[in-house]
Amino acid sequence: MTTKAKNITYWTTTGLIAFFIGSGGCAQMVQFFGNPHGVVPVLGYPMYFFAILGFWKALGAIAILVPRYPRLKEWAYAGIFFDLTGAAASCAAVGGYGAYGFHVLAPLILTVFTAVSWALRPPSRTIGALFPATNGEPV
Repeated sequence: MTTKAKNITYWTTTGLIAFFIGSGGCAQMVQFFGNPHGVVPVLGYPMYFFAILGFWKALGAIAILVPRYPRLKEWAYAGIFFDLTGAAASCAAVGGYGAYGFHVLAPLILTVFTAVSWALRPPSRTIGALFPATNGEPV
């Protein structure tokens, strides 16, 4: 993959993840103060759980967009990954409510976008090499 294609793919997937996670987090915080939304009775989680989750989702979306802070980005990506896979597992546990298991598939698709964004991030946004260099040559 060329550097240009890698950058375009990185920013596209990162933008999509930041949009979906950030807007979903903000919506969860706003709905906490209004009427409970549909997942509360179906999944059985208390409403305050979604307010807390929404707060961290909004911060995670900001963290993957801002420059620098590579360790914070690693934690944000991990949190987003755990949130999305947990959402898919929770919805699958109650029968994948919705048409054709949409509430199971949608988080899994976003999980793939998250993994692609994480894997393609530029060196300035990484903590270090996964495999250290040997003899001055990267592995």
